[in-house]
Amino acid sequence: MGQRKGRACHVCDNKPFANMIASVPGLVELAAFRTLAGERLRAAPQDLPLSAEPVPPPSDFDLNPSAFAEWSGPAPARPAAVLVPVIARNPLTILLTQRTPHLAAHAGQIAFPGGKPDPGDLGPADTALREAEEEIGLSRDYIEPIGFLDVYRTGTGFAVTPVVGVVMPGFHLSLNSNEVAATFEVPMSFLMDPANHRIDALRLGGYDRRFYAMPYGERYIWGATAGILRNMHDKLFSPR
Repeated sequence: MGQRKGRACHVCDNKPFANMIASVPGLVELAAFRTLAGERLRAAPQDLPLSAEPVPPPSDFDLNPSAFAEWSGPAPARPAAVLVPVIARNPLTILLTQRTPHLAAHAGQIAFPGGKPDPGDLGPADTALREAEEEIGLSRDYIEPIGFLDVYRTGTGFAVTPVVGVVMPGFHLSLNSNEVAATFEVPMSFLMDPANHRIDALRLGGYDRRFYAMPYGERYIWGATAGILRNMHDKLFSPR
């Protein structure tokens, strides 16, 4: 974790960010995405389902309905937040991280920047922005949070609030080598295409577990990260 820098939770009111948007021509896809997000994403974070049960979707248990008691047990979930960074390129991309191989949990896996709240955080958006700055050096000056996805329950006992944010190009990353081995971008059109959403299985803890996976080249996007992306697809593009 790095030192906390100057904070502005509601960066959508940030004048430098507004100037960056005005300086990028031809972002028709971004305009359409912002409109769709405004119509379909949550305007405020969802109340956390911290109680032991039931576990509402989306969660690691959606594809493993009998696994709740076997896997994590009836324990209250711990809050966390992640940033889903939509990079304002043409076409749009989503920035992901690969965790370092020596971590005690989820070593080497593909993830969004994020983590548990600090006592001084102003809410899930502030947690996600702080963690993005600490983990990969992504300054909040380049980010506009535009909505929230549904809280995602993990088999490891977290209730994760995904914060969707538009990130303007021109940022510079500085990776925390203790946590992040690499970052990469994937076209949003690839991740939002159901044809690229697989259901794979592994034997974990003596049980067969099914999960969403979205392999992209040599990157294997799976588990909670893929589940959050699947929820993003459902929120934005499923018929109402």
